[in-house]
Amino acid sequence: MAELEAGVAAEEALSETALNELMEQCEQQFTQLEKLQNEIILSEPDACENPQDQAANRLMATEAELKQWLTVEPKLLASNSEVLLEAGKEEMLKLCSELEMVLSCQEAKRDKLKETKELEQKWLEEKTQVLIAAKNHVERMQMEKGKASEHSILLDTKAQIQKMNVYQQRLMECLSDVLEKHVPLPQYESSTKKKKNKKSNIQEFDEDMISLNEILELLMNKALNTPHDPYMTIDNTFWPPYIELLLRYGIAVRHQASNFKIRLETFF
Repeated sequence: MAELEAGVAAEEALSETALNELMEQCEQQFTQLEKLQNEIILSEPDACENPQDQAANRLMATEAELKQWLTVEPKLLASNSEVLLEAGKEEMLKLCSELEMVLSCQEAKRDKLKETKELEQKWLEEKTQVLIAAKNHVERMQMEKGKASEHSILLDTKAQIQKMNVYQQRLMECLSDVLEKHVPLPQYESSTKKKKNKKSNIQEFDEDMISLNEILELLMNKALNTPHDPYMTIDNTFWPPYIELLLRYGIAVRHQASNFKIRLETFF
């Protein structure tokens, strides 16, 4: 474009003869244009005519003129080569300017598409890496799952059971300490005192009777082993004051149909 503009600037202006010829052709075209305008004004129909007829006549005249122009071969306005060369240069400069604008727009679009392509490629690479990592993790988990045998599962179960037994033993020891501190065993009375209280309605504690700690342990084992039937039958080996203590403090509950059955209260 710059080279073409430099070449045009270097060219000399139109010669006097070419300029005079161009001016004469312009005057001729202007004179012909005035003549055509006068003919059009004179051929205008009167205002009294029907508007529909007037519109139809104009349409027919326009169609006839169009057919005539289609049959006419285009001619050059000027036959001078110098004038034609100058007009061609101007058209070329105009065309080059328009092409430069189109080129700049296409380059901007290309740069934007290139940037979008780079971002999409980066996103695709990241997703590909994530997919590969996920596949490797799944394969590793499947291999570890296949290696886990029934023996290892059994050992884990035994270890958990052992931990639960140890925890239960510690819990029972703590319970025993609490009972020993807050609910001590009754004192044994002498044989003479037993004879005096022989007529008493309260049953005295015997060495063969079950302690409070053991009663609680029996209730807990019954609730854990047979949760569908947690009631335990009481007999003479259970000291009544201990049973009454458990019932009054809400630790145990008596069966609705039988007074000789109790169970551990549900605390959850």
